[in-house]
Amino acid sequence: MKCTFTGSYVALPTPFAARGSNPAGALDLAALKRLVEFHVEHGSDGLVVAGTSGEAATLSDSERLEAFEAVMECSAGRLPVIAGVGTNDTAHSVELAKAAAAVGVDGLLAVTPYYNKPSPLGLELHYGAMAEASPLPLVLYNVPGRTGVDLKPPTIAAIRERYPHVVAIKEASGTVARARQIRDASDIAVIVGEDGLIAELMGVGAIGVIGVVANVAPAQTAELVRVSGPGGDAVRAAELTDFLRPLVRDLFIESNPAPLKAAMAAMELCSDALRLPLAPLVDANRATLLATLAEANLLREPVR
Repeated sequence: MKCTFTGSYVALPTPFAARGSNPAGALDLAALKRLVEFHVEHGSDGLVVAGTSGEAATLSDSERLEAFEAVMECSAGRLPVIAGVGTNDTAHSVELAKAAAAVGVDGLLAVTPYYNKPSPLGLELHYGAMAEASPLPLVLYNVPGRTGVDLKPPTIAAIRERYPHVVAIKEASGTVARARQIRDASDIAVIVGEDGLIAELMGVGAIGVIGVVANVAPAQTAELVRVSGPGGDAVRAAELTDFLRPLVRDLFIESNPAPLKAAMAAMELCSDALRLPLAPLVDANRATLLATLAEANLLREPVR
């Protein structure tokens, strides 16, 4: 099975109703639907719901399904939707995969099991159980800096060989060399998982990005994906990379998605409410981020 998840896929945040500082309140489904419309209007290629940026670790199962259903209803086939179903419990991940498939999503994204630190065989068995639970295209997600486990090329290749509908890996280990190693080991598609490496990884054969910066600069991110890589426009890619670089830097000034939600609140896209243990940005970091957004002309009103 060939991966069709090409281009700029947005790792959506999960909007919550503001309720003081913390903890956040219920899902704000109206705001989530506004985000879908925003990305339809601004040229994103697809949506990812309940990933890292969506605070999946603090969503209940019912909330995940509500978010999947709301995005599917609003998108109405205009953009493909990938559902985040990864947890550190294989049985739980399998049930989420089945539930997401029943909602009608286009694909599944599953982060490596965090905290448990499984062996390569454990990772093969974990993803195998998920692949056997649903025929939907499955995207692996490797982000060792957050999970404490690294999904390495030989294990990726073994999973891909046994389960052809494991179509891609979102690779966020942070090096171009790793993307090359994955491509040398198997025919699995590589999706960029580091916003600062979009042009570089597209240049070595990645098919797109699942990113954070596209939340605030969707048109520019989508264009960067299109013009990067062999046969693209290197000059325009460099211009777009320079434009996005300060945004990427400051969207990770603290742990994602705290800066992202602060940015989106400043852009009047959703509230900045987070669920503990995530906390609002400290004042100095918020000021830095807002100044960067203003410099990029992404705020409706000047920063005072």
